[in-house]
Amino acid sequence: MSADWRPAASLERLRLRAGLLAAVRAFFAARGVLEVETPVLAAATIPEVHLASLATRWRGPGAPEQGAVLYLQTSPEVHMKRLLAAGSGPIFQLARAFRDGESGRRHNPEFTLLEWYRPGFDHHALMDEVEALLAATLGAGILRAPAERLTYAELFSRHAGLDPHRAAAAELDAALAAAGVAAPALDPEDRDGRLELLLTHLIEPRLPAGRITFVYDFPASQAALARLRPGAGGEPPVAERFEVYVGPVELANGFHELADAAEQRRRFEADLAARRRLGLPTPPLDERFLAALAAGLPPCAGVALGFDRLVMLAAGAGALAEVIAFPIDRA
Repeated sequence: MSADWRPAASLERLRLRAGLLAAVRAFFAARGVLEVETPVLAAATIPEVHLASLATRWRGPGAPEQGAVLYLQTSPEVHMKRLLAAGSGPIFQLARAFRDGESGRRHNPEFTLLEWYRPGFDHHALMDEVEALLAATLGAGILRAPAERLTYAELFSRHAGLDPHRAAAAELDAALAAAGVAAPALDPEDRDGRLELLLTHLIEPRLPAGRITFVYDFPASQAALARLRPGAGGEPPVAERFEVYVGPVELANGFHELADAAEQRRRFEADLAARRRLGLPTPPLDERFLAALAAGLPPCAGVALGFDRLVMLAAGAGALAEVIAFPIDRA
């Protein structure tokens, strides 16, 4: 008989998890934000190069003989934006999400995302709300110092001594070598890959425990689904995007959302071209999502927060498996 039938998380931590779910729902109910549910399975998925989707085949009525490919969603983002375009107003969701190839101390291929969207907010206003949510759920016992907000450039200047917007690939390679980071063979033009290695291996471990750190104004090349702000006075353009850390743990990723359907199509097509070059699967363009943007997404900001990581921080746990009843190796 298998010995690993028991949950990986203790009952005490599962009770803590249930309490945090209730606290999140109370937080948004008090602010008039509607809870919604969107599909886990869909005909398309976000084609971002660094996201790997899981897929299955549906063979129900109306499906082709070989079945229709359906994707387990890496995030509820596109469906929630379709609701926004249809006039939903502010919305949140505690969604199951799936990403292939992700398993480890802070990753599980099936996980819970807390995602919400605020019409009328920019990314700075949404950072205020994220800070309020973390104060309500983690409290002074975990958050022992005031939150700090740094631009991406300020973060790299402080912890790596370089300008991430202007440093050449050779300068980034030298910084990686000086930090003792063994870099894989990267394309000479892949500055973002080098910046990501510096961020995860050099900078994140240096972020102070017990403090929320907001990082914003990312390089334009890392915009994903965020708006771009043109450069001024010789400064480079930046993406109106932010990430949230508690200590060294990356917790959330937010955007002042792109609402331009033509620009979004261009970015998706660029992602698909990059996928083809790398030999990665190429999902179909999500034409329903693009049609929703064309119909009119209200000006808004949105953020996706890793709920399992939030529970991990609240519990003082060292790994997601300690706060998930049945992680992938026991599922």
